[in-house]
Amino acid sequence: MIEIRAFEAADWPSVWDILRPVFRAGETYSYAPDISEADARKAWIDAPAQTFVALDEQGELLGTYFIKPNQPGLGAHVCNCGYVVAERARGRGLASAMCEHSQRIAPQMGFRAMQYNLVVSTNEGAVRLWQKLGFTVVGQLPGAFRHPVHGYVDALVMYKLLQRD
Repeated sequence: MIEIRAFEAADWPSVWDILRPVFRAGETYSYAPDISEADARKAWIDAPAQTFVALDEQGELLGTYFIKPNQPGLGAHVCNCGYVVAERARGRGLASAMCEHSQRIAPQMGFRAMQYNLVVSTNEGAVRLWQKLGFTVVGQLPGAFRHPVHGYVDALVMYKLLQRD
């Protein structure tokens, strides 16, 4: 059983331990691979509207996600999220659980839709998962991501309407 709850200040060391290798690898997020801990905290904790963590039955922190407005002002009804699962916990349904949680919480926060701006096309597992969870590819950005292994690869814009009028 996975528990998803709001981030607490004491969670930061564990969250950073999960984020650091993903950001350093440079394969799925556009953050600079040498991002400082302070800048990562600003981006993942301070800037978003809210950040959550996912824990296993023993209380071990295994994943995290943020939710924030995708755009300011007249675009603030569409949210954006970022999800990271600890390498040791991949394949256990945490990304699905966090995405489903974010889709439940988003309307409560006033969001009507969710948009992922830069899903790296080589991250095939994420693309498949987001599509399985109802997201549609609404745009393809040729060569928009500089992958450390594959060079310039496409990025996808994915979207899901959460609430209708």
